[in-house]
Amino acid sequence: MERAPPYYGCGWTSDLPTFSGSEPRIIRASLQGFVRDASPEQIKAWDASIPWLQNECRELEARDYQAREYTAILEYELPRDFRRPDVIVLQRGCVVVLELKGAFHPSRGALDQAWGYARDLAAYHSACAGNDVQPVLVTRGGPSTPTLVDRVHHVGPAGLDALLFQLAQSDSPAVSAEAFLKPDAYAPLPTIVSAARELFHKRPLPLIKRARAATEPALEAITAIAHEAARTRTRRLVLLSGVPGSGKTLVGLQLVHAGWLDDLALQRGGLKPAAAAVYLSGNGPLVAVLQDALSEGGGGGRTFVQDIKKYVKQYGARQRAVPPEHLIVFDEAQRAHDRERVAEVHKTPLGQSEPEHLIEFCERIPEWSVLVALIGDGQAIHVGEEVGVPLWAQAVSKARERDRWMVHAAPALLEHFGNCGAAIDSDRTLSLDTEIRFHLTPKVHQWVAGLLGRAPAASLSPLGDELFAGGHRFLLTRDLSVAKAYLQERYEGAREARYGMLASSKDKWLPGFGVDNTFQTTKRLKVGAWYNSKPGSEDSCCALQTVATEFASQGLELDCALLAWGSDLLWTETGWTIRYSGGTRSPLRDPLAVRKNVYRVLLTRGRDGTVIFVPPDERMDETYARLISSGVSPLDPDR
Repeated sequence: MERAPPYYGCGWTSDLPTFSGSEPRIIRASLQGFVRDASPEQIKAWDASIPWLQNECRELEARDYQAREYTAILEYELPRDFRRPDVIVLQRGCVVVLELKGAFHPSRGALDQAWGYARDLAAYHSACAGNDVQPVLVTRGGPSTPTLVDRVHHVGPAGLDALLFQLAQSDSPAVSAEAFLKPDAYAPLPTIVSAARELFHKRPLPLIKRARAATEPALEAITAIAHEAARTRTRRLVLLSGVPGSGKTLVGLQLVHAGWLDDLALQRGGLKPAAAAVYLSGNGPLVAVLQDALSEGGGGGRTFVQDIKKYVKQYGARQRAVPPEHLIVFDEAQRAHDRERVAEVHKTPLGQSEPEHLIEFCERIPEWSVLVALIGDGQAIHVGEEVGVPLWAQAVSKARERDRWMVHAAPALLEHFGNCGAAIDSDRTLSLDTEIRFHLTPKVHQWVAGLLGRAPAASLSPLGDELFAGGHRFLLTRDLSVAKAYLQERYEGAREARYGMLASSKDKWLPGFGVDNTFQTTKRLKVGAWYNSKPGSEDSCCALQTVATEFASQGLELDCALLAWGSDLLWTETGWTIRYSGGTRSPLRDPLAVRKNVYRVLLTRGRDGTVIFVPPDERMDETYARLISSGVSPLDPDR
């Protein structure tokens, strides 16, 4: 087999005999030619590992006559996210992912790093479909007889050949190097920011079969509703609901920017056709992060996603102004401001709520209009956001043209619209219940809901174990330095990974334990840079120095979150208490429910999971015990 040049996306690829028979300096030079920024430590590690890897391959060839047809790939760079597993072996019926560490013992971070590579290849690499993908952690002090630790094979250098032979016990053919190294073979589930970049540059989103199966029915339903509204000259309110991480924002962005409605763009007053749709959000940090990520496109970042406050100010002050779009998508619509909050934010006399404003704006649009409200479950975290869906029913009931309106939603939400005066249409596809944010690991929302409710720990612990087995990590420590070290090892070399510290804004104890979530500090957070800056930048979340609160993290996501649990929600023998929570300037209808919603948000930001830091304060011992008994795994540095 000819060794592939660097543009194939790896530092070295060949059959095993070519790899084991090549001079180590030639292999190392090839790796250096591909990894241009390799550190002296990385080069030293290659020099130490290449000879013994070659020896293990020779021993495997002696054991298995078919091993001559296997492929060794070193420093394969996963397209789109740029992580590099150390070694991949393509053998009979199996893709083996090797992560090499110089440590004597398998740390939690190293195990999860190896597991993450295997999970993502199995889920998102077309050549791995139907093949077994096995993660292997090789440590300097590992055993010669392989052991299985949390579904990761742990072995020492001397036992690698036996493990590879064991894993290849299959009659299936090996994946070819050509199929594995195709540039478009790996298509990971995009983050919100990466999806926005692809849509902004008019590039198709990667085809993730299960993710598209979860969201495309809703996309197709809303597209059909829009076309029907245009044909019948009617007005529609569509409520797309879903659990955290189910893809509501992704659906909304695609509706506006992926060409689903391009044929509905209309020409007005002799001007060129306007865009058919606009994407609005009241989530200031989401707007800032997306506009920062798209800033290279000039003004495009500002038009890609727009601030609802500015939109309401623009059209509310100009009562005859007509929005150019026929379809409006409003993200985080369950957090829409009531009229008291609108008056406070806009410094105006008491008038309309945000839903009332948007309904009225839609009625200015000639002939037809569609308003799509993206509704998240349990996401109200601020004053003026607690009414939720009933606020939208009230807005429809007050509409000037309510006999022209039809409301489309899942059955559970339509209960609020029975007396609104508009026609209603029940559609189950408008409820998203698959949690795609978490690499399609189900039941994260169910576990979080049970934890924040009063579900018995005995019922939550098996669910926590199920999440852990599926690769989603809820980990617990009382040592902040241990939490940080785990994240830095887990995402070592992953320059597109984002991990950072989160904390509630209403805690008062965390600053004494190294987590500065004070108002004066967090209000200065440069949220765009915090999410988008590369690891190594002092502004990046990956520096693990600055803290984002619920207000800077709702609607956004990290690969993994470090959640510092605060004093504002503590477990006691009678349930959750907010006794030590900071107050608000305006009264809340249900302060405990809002606190739980805050932690619901904070616990569901991590795509790979959440590391929970509970300060070593005896007043938080019962909270720590609640988390452990509910299935959160302790983060043990000595493992």
